[in-house]
Amino acid sequence: MNTFSDVFVLVAVGAVVLVLVLGLINMMRGGSASTSQNLMRARVLLQALALVVIMGVVWYRAL
Repeated sequence: MNTFSDVFVLVAVGAVVLVLVLGLINMMRGGSASTSQNLMRARVLLQALALVVIMGVVWYRAL
C-alpha cells in the first residue's frame, strides 16, 4: 500500500512542477500575460492539493 501512496504523492508534486515549468516557459517566450496568470493560479491550486495529499499520506502512515 505504501507504493500506491508514494505514486499518489509523486503525481501530485509532478503536476505542480509541470504547471510551474509551463508558466515559466510561457513567460520567457513573451507569451500572453493572461495565460501566465492562469497557469500560476492553477499552480497555487495544485500546490494546495499536493499539500493535502502529502498530509493525508503522512496521517495514513501514522495509523
